[in-house]
Amino acid sequence: MSNEPTTPAVSPLALDQALASFDALWSPRIVTRVNDYDVRVAKVEGEHIWHVHDHTDEFFLVLDGELHIALREAGGERTVALPTGSVFTVPRGTEHKPSAPSGASILLFEPSGTLTVGDRHDEVPAHVDATTGHAL
Repeated sequence: MSNEPTTPAVSPLALDQALASFDALWSPRIVTRVNDYDVRVAKVEGEHIWHVHDHTDEFFLVLDGELHIALREAGGERTVALPTGSVFTVPRGTEHKPSAPSGASILLFEPSGTLTVGDRHDEVPAHVDATTGHAL
């Protein structure tokens, strides 16, 4: 699959069908673009890695399941739990680690070209696709 940016859809796209089209975990698919931003969907399960996006916030919408996001902030560490239908934005420069113990489907909104492992990160395990998202 190409990593080239997609153009906005000319017809509606059902997110459940988009999610059904792939099985890879932590490997977002670009469903459309809004200006210079990708709208990505991903299936996640288990733990991702600690990472930081130095120049952009990261928006999460939980489509199904529950996502946990551990955060390292000035006051210490905390974890936010996001059930289905919840949104959360990780501020730029905040070290964070998403996880989904029972699995989840998420939608991400971030500038095109943003790496899924951020600008600074722990070692990337083999199962993590550290690209800028795949075209659907």
